[in-house]
Amino acid sequence: MEPDCGTDTLTLDELRELARAPASADASPLGVRTWLAVRFANAPPLGSDECALLATWLRRQPCPVIALSAAEHPLLPAFDLVLASDAAAAPVLDNIRHAPLAAMVLVQLLRITEELPVAAALTVESLAYATLQSGPEFRRWLQAQPARAVERPRDEGPPVLVRRDGDQLGIRLNRPAQRNSLSVEMRDALCEAFELVVADPTIRVATVSANGPCFSAGGDLGEFGTVTDPATAHAVRSLRLPAAILARCAARVEFHLHGACIGAGIELPAFGCRVTAAPDTFVQLPEIRFGLIPGAGGCVSIPRRIGRQRAAWLALSGERVDAGRARGWGLIDAIL
Repeated sequence: MEPDCGTDTLTLDELRELARAPASADASPLGVRTWLAVRFANAPPLGSDECALLATWLRRQPCPVIALSAAEHPLLPAFDLVLASDAAAAPVLDNIRHAPLAAMVLVQLLRITEELPVAAALTVESLAYATLQSGPEFRRWLQAQPARAVERPRDEGPPVLVRRDGDQLGIRLNRPAQRNSLSVEMRDALCEAFELVVADPTIRVATVSANGPCFSAGGDLGEFGTVTDPATAHAVRSLRLPAAILARCAARVEFHLHGACIGAGIELPAFGCRVTAAPDTFVQLPEIRFGLIPGAGGCVSIPRRIGRQRAAWLALSGERVDAGRARGWGLIDAIL
């Protein structure tokens, strides 16, 4: 059954007419329609030339372009998302309405970086993230947050434990009281650990795991909005981004996940050559609700594992995906 997403949808014939018009579509984050949805029920066939022209036109649109289809069609790969049920469509459309600027930047970024080398793609992701850090949607989220508590949970020892055993290196996140959130302290410690792997080719495999009830709850929300300005934040990421160093040695880095793997907690593991997970593992990308996009490398690592459309759905829906589904997608390699 085709999903029912209201009256703001086009048929394929209407899309063809719109693409031929001299003016662009009126769907954008600054307009009334913040996405473009096309219903494929009873869609007519397309020739290869027309399909290519429509695909190029769709990739130029300054908003998410969504196909509503329960069947195959040669034009579907050109869309940012393909939704086949009301349940899948509802959270996506709600989040696009809530943060249309972040939704636009996300899909544009995924389109651009799909074919870029990893290092270049990470730079583009950082620039996109910096743009949204200065935007009204992130500012609105920051203003709605309660005052931060002065006292924060404390953990003994370094934020990341590193242990060498022959040709193997163990890297263990060690801030369980803070759910292993990626603070500046942990970011720097991870950079140092990955730099060691890059520098020492005698390390055959490095395994990243975590202490406590979950692998990582993602970025440290207590540090969100504390940077002086987005340009400086981009400069810092250009110098100290764990994903950029990890990408240089990823063929020798494995991850074992458990519990919550939110934001950076799945963005970094997705770079690994092998990702295993405990049965209680779930992954989630909630950044759209903050007016942001995944900014720890996930717009680069995750599409390379599960494809651009599934990555867009994960980021735009903000929904949790359990270990079984993540395994089926290829986001994790085994459940142990």
